[in-house]
Amino acid sequence: MSTNSFWRNHPGLVWSNRVASDSVHIQAALLRPRFSRLLDIAAEFGLERVQREWAELSQDESREVARSRAVVDRILNHIQQGFALAASRN
Repeated sequence: MSTNSFWRNHPGLVWSNRVASDSVHIQAALLRPRFSRLLDIAAEFGLERVQREWAELSQDESREVARSRAVVDRILNHIQQGFALAASRN
């Protein structure tokens, strides 16, 4: 699946810029954290990529980042545990 068609499954993240980069989309999703959406993104781009985008975004001291921090940290931790569990079963 191309990244364009992937992002069509997640409308509204970057509604004002249809040609936004994957990084912009991922960071927008991190600022509006939903477990299923972040899991889908991690499955498509890799958890490491999502974690790198979050580390970069976390350097910003904005209210949006502060408001999202606890939720994103919890979601990414759960995804990491789930991926580790799935890998150990294979």
